[in-house]
Amino acid sequence: MSDSVAVKICGLRTAADVDAAADAGARYCGFVFFEKSPRNVTLELACALATGTPVGLARVALVVNPDDVFLDALTDAVPLDMLQLHGRETPERVAEIKSRYRLPVMKAIGIAGAEDLAAIDLYAPVCDQLLIDAKPPEGADLPGGNGLAFDWQLLADRKYWTRPWMLAGGLTPDNVAEAVRRTGARQVDVSSGLETSPGEKDSSLFSSFVQNARA
Repeated sequence: MSDSVAVKICGLRTAADVDAAADAGARYCGFVFFEKSPRNVTLELACALATGTPVGLARVALVVNPDDVFLDALTDAVPLDMLQLHGRETPERVAEIKSRYRLPVMKAIGIAGAEDLAAIDLYAPVCDQLLIDAKPPEGADLPGGNGLAFDWQLLADRKYWTRPWMLAGGLTPDNVAEAVRRTGARQVDVSSGLETSPGEKDSSLFSSFVQNARA
């Protein structure tokens, strides 16, 4: 087994799950700040979770079309290692956030077909990492965490990558090894694929996911 594949477990809401993510060997933990999401956390809870995060587990805040008022409050209250922009932020807005908050920025790109890959070239110059996720269905309430996958073959040649990138969308302990094999991903993100119901993580699955990602 190789540890070269980094795993991000997103949507964590309890200290026990944060610790379980670290114990399983995850490299990143994600906290969701989006009120429509069943994984949403308050600034107060996120502060407690992030403050108690084990050393070596990077703390990522998932935000959706945030304004500066919210980001000011977030970054003042919660110790973070990265911001994940999961909305319709323009490249100009991504660059502005990166400059203003002096934190690495990951930009999510939704993929449904080959035509969506062009967005990667637009965002790669202004962010530190890319999150390649399944595009949500039209009218969906959530920009991510919908348990949907896309055609991994679209990423097979990986000629697009000028930044580190992370594969997301419908990953589970059962399919992550195949996803890594078919895409060559060196980083993967999981949320709903480790849940018994929306927002409720099953920490007993964390280790198998990480092990299968690296198998």
